[in-house]
Amino acid sequence: MKNIYITTLLISLVAFTSCENQLQIEPVGLVTSDQINATPTITAVENSVSSSYLMLSNSLNIMGQWNWDDGLVSNNDIIMQDIASDDMQKKWISDSDQAWMDEVDNYTFTSTNGGANGIWKYNYEGIKRTNTALAFLLNPEIETITGISTTRKNQLLGEAYFLRSFYYFSLVTNFGDVPLILAPVKTYQDAFDLAVRSPKEAVWSQIKTDLEKAKLLLPNSKYSSDTEKWRASKGAVTALLAKIALYNNDWTTVITLVTELESTYSLNNNYFDNFSTQTEYSDNEVIFSFDHQSNVVPPRGNGHCAIAGWGFFAPTTDFMNSFEPNDPRKDYTVNTVDQRVNKIFGSIDGTNKGFDDSPSNKVYIRMADVLLWKAEALNEKADYSGAVTYINKIRTRARNTITVNGTYAPAGTLPDRPASTDKATIKGWLISERRAELGFENQRMADLKRWGIAKTVMTAKGKVFLDKHMLYPIPQSEINSSAGLLTQNPGY
Repeated sequence: MKNIYITTLLISLVAFTSCENQLQIEPVGLVTSDQINATPTITAVENSVSSSYLMLSNSLNIMGQWNWDDGLVSNNDIIMQDIASDDMQKKWISDSDQAWMDEVDNYTFTSTNGGANGIWKYNYEGIKRTNTALAFLLNPEIETITGISTTRKNQLLGEAYFLRSFYYFSLVTNFGDVPLILAPVKTYQDAFDLAVRSPKEAVWSQIKTDLEKAKLLLPNSKYSSDTEKWRASKGAVTALLAKIALYNNDWTTVITLVTELESTYSLNNNYFDNFSTQTEYSDNEVIFSFDHQSNVVPPRGNGHCAIAGWGFFAPTTDFMNSFEPNDPRKDYTVNTVDQRVNKIFGSIDGTNKGFDDSPSNKVYIRMADVLLWKAEALNEKADYSGAVTYINKIRTRARNTITVNGTYAPAGTLPDRPASTDKATIKGWLISERRAELGFENQRMADLKRWGIAKTVMTAKGKVFLDKHMLYPIPQSEINSSAGLLTQNPGY
């Protein structure tokens, strides 16, 4: 192999077994070019899709063995969305451990920071895997060759389209223009030819196209599979389509799609049922999550429980003070006395703290988040009463949730927002509600950016947030290895 370090964009997308040692350990479930070129089996087809989910996991060391500096120990969404925001600080006690996270927190990061590098590598590895799965499933002879049923093939195809969209959503929202790769890359020359940034408009369009295909392919039911409820469903596809519309200010589409979801999903009576290991896949609210499991081979546990157990992922004082009096969501999110991040652990008693094989699921989309999208869209469409109604749905569930102490919040907790026709006032209520409802769920910084208030909010909190920080830098190693074909975001 050439004595150069090929950019991870290229390594992730070139399906050469001779280059797999660039990842310090071979990713679990990786499907190689040899397997693509061989006569496929139904097992290979199934595994190609299942392995495509893994990059959404918080499992440790999927991309390398304790490669902290490059941001590869686990998926970095919590760092780039929560630590980067005013909600979270790196650790309960400040120290020099993993200084690159501090750089994200205080906005001194450069294009060599591990945070952006990890986001880039995890997502392009996911895209490589989904492209491999799609290459199998789009083979017109695949049913004859493998014996897979049309129903199962369509389900897996829909899942693969959804997952590719999910990975590209992360890339386009974090980096803007990014390379758009839609098929397995088989030669280095092809890889270099594709190592150019496509306009973000083209990326958004492709995401939407993939999701529209997925929606037609997936079963018309809450779960794609009754025995594997973790798989992407038609509801997950519809929700991601709504989120794309939200990020592109297509308010009418947001309202239409969220209304569609309301026929299948609803708010849980108890707030913490979204996160508890005891209620996974039996609740009414979670639309898409990663299915962490303990004691399976290969390991599938939630490694963020270990990282949090080592003292990472602590709340800022500002975040804790932002909750209204007696809001039950505060203690369900984090216990400051015992230094427990309950949402990550999936428990309120410390179970799973420090446990790298924890079964607590990672929740990506749930109905409370989605309903607040609808509130935002209604407010933008001047349906002020409708917007307030949806905000109050979230507040009603919150105040009626049994607290961590097993009692109800005092009377007067989280009163309904009053009627208003002032768009700015309602928007302020929405911003506050999203912070309280979705704290530590990797939404805060993305929200601040899409609302156009990130610079104002972060500056007020004493952070030097510059215009360039609206996007993260393309990892410098990628630019160097592409011989300048990849261009950098302005200011980095």
